[in-house]
Amino acid sequence: MAAPAAQDFTLALVSTALDPVFYRRAYPDVAAAGADPIAHYVEHGWREGRDPAAWFSTTAYLADHADVAASGGNPLAHFLASGAGQGRQVRASALGRLLADGEGRVSWGYAPEVVAPSPAMAEATEPHEAGRSPEESAEASASAIYDLVAQAFDHEFYMAENPDVAAKGADPVTHFLEVGWREGRDPARWFSVSDYLELNPDVAAASIQPFVHYLQAGRQEGRVPRLELGFRYRIIAALQTPEARIKAAQVEDGPVGSGTTEALVALLENARSGLADLHLTFSHDDYLANLGGVQLCLQREGAAAAASGRDHLHIYPVNSRPILRRPGQTELLGVVWNGVSAGTFYPAVLVEALESVLAAVTPGRRSLAIHSLLGHSVSDILAIARAAGLREGWFWVHDFAGVCASYHLLRNDVADCGAPPLGSAACGVCVYGPHRQFHLDEHDRLFSALTMSVAAPSQVALDTWRRGTGLSGVRTVVTPLARLVERDRKASADAVPTAADRPFRLAFPGLPSTLKGWPVFRELVLRFAEDPRYEFLHLARDATGGLPLSFHPVTVSESQPRAMQDALDSLGVDAVMIWSLCRETFSFTTYEAAAAGAAIVTSPDTGNVAAFVETTGQGRVLANEAALFAMFETGAVLDLRRSVRQPALHDLSYSRLTIDLLDGEASQ
Repeated sequence: MAAPAAQDFTLALVSTALDPVFYRRAYPDVAAAGADPIAHYVEHGWREGRDPAAWFSTTAYLADHADVAASGGNPLAHFLASGAGQGRQVRASALGRLLADGEGRVSWGYAPEVVAPSPAMAEATEPHEAGRSPEESAEASASAIYDLVAQAFDHEFYMAENPDVAAKGADPVTHFLEVGWREGRDPARWFSVSDYLELNPDVAAASIQPFVHYLQAGRQEGRVPRLELGFRYRIIAALQTPEARIKAAQVEDGPVGSGTTEALVALLENARSGLADLHLTFSHDDYLANLGGVQLCLQREGAAAAASGRDHLHIYPVNSRPILRRPGQTELLGVVWNGVSAGTFYPAVLVEALESVLAAVTPGRRSLAIHSLLGHSVSDILAIARAAGLREGWFWVHDFAGVCASYHLLRNDVADCGAPPLGSAACGVCVYGPHRQFHLDEHDRLFSALTMSVAAPSQVALDTWRRGTGLSGVRTVVTPLARLVERDRKASADAVPTAADRPFRLAFPGLPSTLKGWPVFRELVLRFAEDPRYEFLHLARDATGGLPLSFHPVTVSESQPRAMQDALDSLGVDAVMIWSLCRETFSFTTYEAAAAGAAIVTSPDTGNVAAFVETTGQGRVLANEAALFAMFETGAVLDLRRSVRQPALHDLSYSRLTIDLLDGEASQ
C-alpha cells in the first residue's frame, strides 16, 4: 500500500482524468456499492485491470510499458505525471468500445479520444459483473442512465425549444442523450449544458455527458447546474470586436454582383416625376426585407413620397456592418427605387448614373434624408448627394452612431455609458472605444460639407445626441414618430375587458432580443409561470419555444399599422414589459401599448420609454430587475390591472417623417 502522502498525490492526479460516469457504467458493482470511482480505481481498480476512462486501457498500458508494470505504480498516474510528456502511447478501453454505438461513439455520454494505440498490442480483456456478459452489463447501465435522466428531464421544455425534434417524433430523452447535449441543447429550464461544461473543465475535458454527471455526482458535490450571473455575463462572454463582426458578416454574405451604369440609368429614367422631384434616403439596411422601427419609418416615408408625387431613391450597404466605413473602403450598395428592390451597384456607378440622368432635368423638389450612416462611407454619401444636386438635407437621430460606434451607447453591449469624455477610462475598457473618434470625425465632416438639419423623435434623443456630438449651430427639430389621439372615454370603457377575477396579463411585444430585455422577461416567466395570479403572453412575428406562455402572431407594417395595438386591445393585456438595455430614441411599442390601454412596465435605462411613462403616468418605471421581480412577488403589479386603472383607449396618428418636415406639417 502506498504511503499516505503518495496516495493523496495519486488521488489528486487521477481525479483530473478519471471519468466517473464511465467508471460506474462499466462497473455496475462499483456503482451498486456506492463507492467513489476515483478512490476505488486508485485503491483497487487498476490492480483488477479496470479502466478509468474510455480512452485509457489499464492492462494495455502496463503491457506496453514493462518498466511501469515493474514499478508497481498506478498506470494512469504514471501517464499523467510523466508518460504523456515522454510520448508514451495508450490504447482505448475495450469495454469502452463495447459501450459505444455503431459509429464508434460511446453511447450517452462519452466522446472517447483514442491516443495513438500500439498496433502490436493484443485485445485487452475487461472484467465485468459476475454472471453477466459485458454486453449485458452495458445494456443494464444504459437503461439505468436513461431512467435517471428521464426523471429530471423536462419533456415539454425540450420539445418546445427544439421543434425539429418534435417534428421527427423522436423520443426527447434518447435524442438528448445521443445527440442533443453535444449540440448544446438543454434538458430542462434549470440546467445549461454550456454553462455546466464551462464551470467544470474537468467534465468538459473528459467529454462526459454533463447532465448525467450532474445527476450522478455534480449535485452531491455542490456543482451548480447553470450560471447565475445573468444574461449580461453571457453578452460579455460572447462579445466580439466590431472588426470581428464585420469579418463574420462579409464571409456570411459572400460576393454580390454589381449592376452597370446603363442598367441603373434605364431604371432611373422610369420615374414618376420625371426626376424633377427626387427624394434621396440612406439607411443601414434594406427596409423592404427587414423588420424594425427604422425600417417601418422608411416604409411610411416612402409611401408619403409616392403620395406626394416624388420619386424615392433609397440606398443601403449590401454588407451590413456595426460601424461606418473608412474612406477608400469601397463596397456594394443596395438600391430601392420607388419601393421596389433594384439591385446592387458600386458607389461610382451610382454617381455616374445620377449625373447622367439629372443633367438634362430641371430640378424641382429635391431632398435628402439620412436615417443611418452605419455601414456607409461619408465620402460615398457626399459624392452621391452632390451627383443628385443636393447640398442640404435632414439627419435623423434614430440611434447614437453620431456619438460613438456603440450606436446604442452601451459599454460592451451591456451597460449604458452616457457618452463619457473621449479618452476616458470608460472608453478604454470598451470594444467600441477605438472607433469613437472616427465616428465623431466623420459626422463632423458630413455636417461641414452639407447643410444638415437634425430631426429627433424625442427630446431625450436630441439631448443625448447634442451632448455627445458637440455639434453646434445646427437646426434641430423634435418630431415624434406617432401621437396619441384619445377616443371617447365611454367607448373605451365598453371596449376593454375589465374582469377583476381573471389573472393579470403581462405581454412582451416584439422581437425577443436581448437588447429589448427578453432575458429579463424570460426569467420573470420562469419564476411566476405557476403563480395563478399571472398570465404571460408574447406578441411578435415569430414564436420562441420553451416557455410556459401564450404566443400570438403579430406583424406591424405600413399596410397593417394597427396590428400590435389591436392585438393588445383584443387580448385585454393589462401591461407590457419594455425593458430595453439601451436608451430608446422613441418606441412604437410604447405608444401602441398606451393606445391599447395597457400599462408600461420599464426601467430607467430605456430612454424615451421611461420619459413617456414618467410624463403620462401610464405605467411604472422600476429601479432595477430586483424591483421588477419584487413587484410580482408581492402582487403590487396587480394595481396596474385594467379593472383598477379603467384606461382610456387612443388612436395613433403616424408621422410621415421627412415628408412632413419638407411640407411643413410636422410640429416643431
